Amino acid sequence: MERKTRKVGIMGGTFDPIHIGHLILGETAYEQLSLDEVWFLPAGNPPHKQNRKGRASDEQRVEMVRRAIASNPHFRLSLIEMNADGYTYTYRTLERLQKEHPDTSFFFIIGADSLFDFHEWKNPSRICAAANLVVATRNQVSANRLDQAIEENTKRFGGTFLKLDSPNLDISSRNIREMIAEKRSVKYYLTDPVIDFIAEHQIYKDKEQEDGTV
Repeated sequence: MERKTRKVGIMGGTFDPIHIGHLILGETAYEQLSLDEVWFLPAGNPPHKQNRKGRASDEQRVEMVRRAIASNPHFRLSLIEMNADGYTYTYRTLERLQKEHPDTSFFFIIGADSLFDFHEWKNPSRICAAANLVVATRNQVSANRLDQAIEENTKRFGGTFLKLDSPNLDISSRNIREMIAEKRSVKYYLTDPVIDFIAEHQIYKDKEQEDGTV
């Protein structure tokens, strides 16, 4: 009897902190693509986000993801990037996952903003070869602009790009960090276990230096 290929969604990010936008996106992908699981991969050492002054530690970011997804049976925490040596690159991560799980089809979930600068990523053709690309809308991106970007990237790098009909929630981790530093409520932006963890460990209590990351 032929073994069924598993379908797994991949949600990568610094998750500093993980918020409801991440969780809703993961759940939306799970439902619309009929996935078996969605794996959350906290980034260990992304080359484009090096200045992390005033942020959560790696261990704290992992624990926040763990607490945020604990109640969802089809969400899973993966530490594959946290344990990597040197910079973490998406193509390396996906190729390793593909090698370790040959009976699994991976769906790498990105926002529309990432699609527009996808050509600047390290080895985009190898990313496309290792996983399906799932594009979620963000910041009121027009359908025509999104379709054009998908067409251009498909021609340039090959692979499969899928559109996700996802809620357009204008929430960013940077804004949440600012709200916490300003002692404003972040209830409903984060899950209660994550809010409790941040309060317990006094994370983001100081205004961070501007470094252009989210």
